[in-house]
Amino acid sequence: MVSNGLSRGRVLEAGVALADEQGLAAVTMRGVAARLGVEAMSLYHHLPGKKDELLDGLVDVVAAQIHAGLADRPDGDDWRFDVRSRCLVARDVVLGHPWLPGLLGSRAQIRPGIYQLYDGVLGAMVRGGCTYRLAHRAMHALGSMVLGFTPELFSPEAGDEDASADALEAMARTLPHITAMVAAELHDPADPTLGWCDSQTEFEFTLDLLLDGLERRRLAEDASLRP
Repeated sequence: MVSNGLSRGRVLEAGVALADEQGLAAVTMRGVAARLGVEAMSLYHHLPGKKDELLDGLVDVVAAQIHAGLADRPDGDDWRFDVRSRCLVARDVVLGHPWLPGLLGSRAQIRPGIYQLYDGVLGAMVRGGCTYRLAHRAMHALGSMVLGFTPELFSPEAGDEDASADALEAMARTLPHITAMVAAELHDPADPTLGWCDSQTEFEFTLDLLLDGLERRRLAEDASLRP
């Protein structure tokens, strides 16, 4: 149904655009309404759950974008190619919505579109010869990589270069190895990231490492079942 020229889809797309431009904190019922040029009350017909439903809807929009990208993805004979390409399609989408990882961590329930992304990866693994036992363990290993990102582990203090240098010097006294790693691994700003520990290079390195290890385990399990 449409009210005052609005639809649920239009409201959610406005919320995503607002988050992309100003960050997730800007996404309120009032903020989205202002973007659409209407009163906040006009949104309640489409989002009776108010802000919680709005935020869940943002997840739904991004999940739908990932599914749309997967529809154009080429098929491969190797299950690792299939899973890898699924993760990279998700990453291409999420790089455009860097607020998504934080939003997912704040939601009380997993949205159906997110479950479907994991189901697709499980299907690819099973079709490639993985047992459900191995695929289950793989889900633990892959984690949020199925959604195109990895959790942040270390994050240097934000601020000017002098402040960062002071922070590193203070860390060095108690955390010498972490400090040395941080100093060595500061990323090129041109490398697309979703966090200090989530550059494109590191994402693909970790993904390939996991997939190759899982394939070795699959082959070992297959050999053990042969007479």
